[in-house]
Amino acid sequence: MVYALTIGGHINQNKLKTMKKGTIILAVIGLFVLLIGFNGCSSYNSMVTMDEGVTAQWQQVEVAYQARMDKTKNLFEIVQSVADFEKTTLAEVMEARSKATSIQINADNITPEKLAEFEKAQNAFGSSLGRLMAVAENYPALQSVQAFRDFQAQYEGMENRISTERMRFNEAAQNLNTTIRKFPKNIWAGMFGFEKRAYFESQAGAETAPDIKSMRDKK
Repeated sequence: MVYALTIGGHINQNKLKTMKKGTIILAVIGLFVLLIGFNGCSSYNSMVTMDEGVTAQWQQVEVAYQARMDKTKNLFEIVQSVADFEKTTLAEVMEARSKATSIQINADNITPEKLAEFEKAQNAFGSSLGRLMAVAENYPALQSVQAFRDFQAQYEGMENRISTERMRFNEAAQNLNTTIRKFPKNIWAGMFGFEKRAYFESQAGAETAPDIKSMRDKK
């Protein structure tokens, strides 16, 4: 009888040990799952924040470009009021502006190809506008028009703002792109569908304001 109880006690102790081990294993697995889940939620939220930051900064880029578009609406009429102004230069600016206006990008789908097309058109407009401003220095009649002098005073500020907003967009995109390439966030990025954002290409001299005098001297 005593022997049977001893055997039964050992069996019960073994069962308890097995149950404890099982509980510990389950607890460890549960903790591991919780940690993974927490990391996944944290990674997702941070990537959403950065992705929205890129989108928001793109809107600022569009605002800067649109401001230049808006301010040039009346510029053509002002320039045309000067009878002997170079018609070819004016026609180039008008054509470049029309093309740049026609290219629109969805902030949620900024592919490298679309951004390159947008950038090319905007750069062409900016360059032609810069040439017009340089040529305008040679026309005293145009310089005497107050509306033109107002535009001239705002010109460098517009170009500087565009350059600044482009730089900030690249910084926001780089922040997101770097994050989604790092382990283990690259795993979550793949699962949640986060993709790299395109960059603006650097332009030589884009960090400085346009120098109308130097542009005029090159002509």
